[in-house]
Amino acid sequence: MTSSPPPAHTDRAHSFNAAAAQYAANRPSYPPALFDALEELAGRPLAGARVADIGAGTGISTALLHERGADVLAVEPGDGMAAHFRLTHPGIPIVRGDGDALPLADSCADLLTYAQSWHWTDPDRAVPEALRVLRPGGALALWWNRDAAGIEWIARQTDRVRRLFGIDRYAERETAAVRAGRTHPERLRFTRREVRWSRRVPLDTHLANLGSHSRLLVCPGELRDAFLAEERDHLLEVFPDGFVEETYDVLLLVATTP
Repeated sequence: MTSSPPPAHTDRAHSFNAAAAQYAANRPSYPPALFDALEELAGRPLAGARVADIGAGTGISTALLHERGADVLAVEPGDGMAAHFRLTHPGIPIVRGDGDALPLADSCADLLTYAQSWHWTDPDRAVPEALRVLRPGGALALWWNRDAAGIEWIARQTDRVRRLFGIDRYAERETAAVRAGRTHPERLRFTRREVRWSRRVPLDTHLANLGSHSRLLVCPGELRDAFLAEERDHLLEVFPDGFVEETYDVLLLVATTP
C-alpha cells in the first residue's frame, strides 16, 4: 500500500470537527485509576476543585472530571466538537478557545487538564498561558491514552500504521510533553505516571476508533478505506470472535505551580 504524504498540522487539528460523532462514540475513555493518580500528584481532591479542561473535544475527560465532583469548565476551539459537547453534556459549561490563548481570567483555576490535546498547542505560548491562569499551588496535568507496549498484535498494527504514514503515532505527543517541561523548567517540574487499562470492544468500534485519528481523517478516502479493510482481516486472525481487547498505557504528566 502506498504511504500517505504528511498532512499539515492545522488540517489535522481541524479534522475532528467533521468526525465529532465518530470520535465520541468510539474513542476510549479513561480509568478511575488515572484520576486517583491525578489527585495524588496534584496534591488535592478533584471534588470542589475549579478545573478547566482544555481542548475538551466531545467531553470524554470533562464528563469524568465532573463525575469526580470537580467544578469543571470545558474550553474547545472546534465548531463540530463544541456542538457535539453541548448536545451531549448540556449541564457542563463550555467556552470557545484554545490553549495558546486561554479565554480565562488570571489565577482562576486550581487545575488545568489537557486530555489528548497538549500536542495541538504551541508550548511557547501555552505554558505562559497555563501559568497565568493557574492559582498559586495549582497544577497543570497532561495525559494521553497510548497503545500499550509489549503486546504483539498492537506492535504489529503500530508498525503497519508507521509504514503507511511514516510516523509513530505517539512520538509527537511525547515530544510535546518534553517541550512543555523545557519551556519553563524553573516553574514546571513534571512528575510522570503511567496507568495501564483495557477495554473489550467490537471490531467495528476498534476500526472506527482507529479511523478517528487525525492522520486517517485527513488522508485520501480510498487509502483510508483500503487500510481499514486490511486491518479488519489482520484483526480477525487474532480476534476471530470479532471482539478486540484494546490495552492502553495512559501517560500522565503533572506539574504544580509555586
